[in-house]
Amino acid sequence: MFSEFDLVRRHFTRPATHTDLAVGDDAALFRVAPDMQLAVTTDTLVAGTHFFYDTSPHGLGWKTLAVNLSDLAAMGAAPRWATLALTLPAADEGWISAFAEGFFDCAGRYGVELVGGDTTRGPLAMTVALFGEVPAGQAITRAGGQPGDDLWISGCPGLAALGLMCLQNRVRLIDADLALAALHRPVPRVEMGEALRGIAHAMIDVSDGLAGDLAHLCECSGLGALLDTRMLPLAPLIAAGADDALACRTVLAGGDDYELLFSASPAARDTLATLARKLGLPLARIGQLTAETGAILLADGSGGSPRPLDVCGYDHFASLPR
Repeated sequence: MFSEFDLVRRHFTRPATHTDLAVGDDAALFRVAPDMQLAVTTDTLVAGTHFFYDTSPHGLGWKTLAVNLSDLAAMGAAPRWATLALTLPAADEGWISAFAEGFFDCAGRYGVELVGGDTTRGPLAMTVALFGEVPAGQAITRAGGQPGDDLWISGCPGLAALGLMCLQNRVRLIDADLALAALHRPVPRVEMGEALRGIAHAMIDVSDGLAGDLAHLCECSGLGALLDTRMLPLAPLIAAGADDALACRTVLAGGDDYELLFSASPAARDTLATLARKLGLPLARIGQLTAETGAILLADGSGGSPRPLDVCGYDHFASLPR
């Protein structure tokens, strides 16, 4: 039987390259580069709420860090350091080894060093605090949107929701593997987030559903929005086996996407098209911001008046189920 300290030494200690003092002491020590601001975010994943108990530990290790990376990407920040608080029902070394491998696969891909944390016994859960750097004054917040801005979404929102529905036997898909990969191993858009400095006026990562996170962006910017269903990136979901209605609903309200939703001037369209090609990441222009505070409307090309958006994002404490 190994101790808590053995667990940390065996599975969560790695050589540090840009940290003054990492795992092994009472606190970590690191320095932010001159003329940079420190960006900090934290997320908790809880078994039974955010993932099934039988989820692959390797994939879970990756996702535990990836969801935090997505938050920093939405600020245009470069990730640097992380702490991990891990609550385990038992010291299953095989499970822990696979989890750590997945976590460090993600950390290595994005240049993150684990600098500390905690382990304890209890219901399975993990919390990451992630620290990054962004040039002073260049962070992209939710509050910078301007009336007339184009609205853009990266990647394939809705696929992760299809993956969850597939696991719950609520839908049968032609390509379940693609949807399950989106659910279990999301790809944080770190490179895109950094590249959007000076281009995006406002940005948020889509974790609780496009509609709900758009509402947060609009609230912070004091604006409204008009979406067009004809411009939503539905094709990947339809190709996976969703019908038109399900594809539209999962794009708007599915959640667990970890894509970037941002606004930018119409004058930036060519720049964004070039950027999408350079990074190999699709960007879809899905509507625009409007001056009508809090009004989020949906047009469908039928010729009728736009209607209020009737779906919302996920809320842990809402009275209604997702």
